Amino acid sequence: MKTIYSIILLFIGVSSASAQWDLSLSMGLDLKYGPSFRDYVNSSFASGNNQIPSFKSAISFSGEVDYKLSRSFALGLEYDLQIDSYSITYSTGGAYEISYNMQRPSLMAYYVYPGTGYQFKFGGGVGPRFITLTEKINTSADYSSAGYGFVLKAEGNTMLSKNFYALIGTNFRYDISGDVSNSQNSIINRATGENLNLSTISFGIYLGVTFIL
Repeated sequence: MKTIYSIILLFIGVSSASAQWDLSLSMGLDLKYGPSFRDYVNSSFASGNNQIPSFKSAISFSGEVDYKLSRSFALGLEYDLQIDSYSITYSTGGAYEISYNMQRPSLMAYYVYPGTGYQFKFGGGVGPRFITLTEKINTSADYSSAGYGFVLKAEGNTMLSKNFYALIGTNFRYDISGDVSNSQNSIINRATGENLNLSTISFGIYLGVTFIL
């Protein structure tokens, strides 16, 4: 037992001595396919010239902390916030607005390819999804939902100065949402009779900075 305990302590010590932390911040653009959201808006509120296309863009903001367990392997925690909205003003004077935020935290694992003045990271992760939605027809109503999602990422870092790197990356996400609802009701697509959900498949590109400590 003492031998095992000593080995564990030695491993932790070696890992701590050789480990590095990556702290990154980025902003990106997602191209997303969300059929439930698209069909709900298009069938009930969007006019012919203002229909949501099959693929719609959305903004995302991310922060991530990664810990290198070895030279070529890292574990991390990503927090990503996707923001999307749609609005239209009618010739009769009325207006419709719908917007939502999807929080997408994920536990990440990466293969790291380091070099002099640069590094590449390839990996994926999984985590819960938390959604808040606001819809305004005559008055505003707030809704929420939860689910889970998966992400694959590839990114590169190039040195700008000591410990400070430029970041560029791409990601592929599959986010699965439950029905959007509040304490009183759910949002229903009257054309199909289905409840609204915010499940999406998306491809994104992002730019940012990384601090390697």
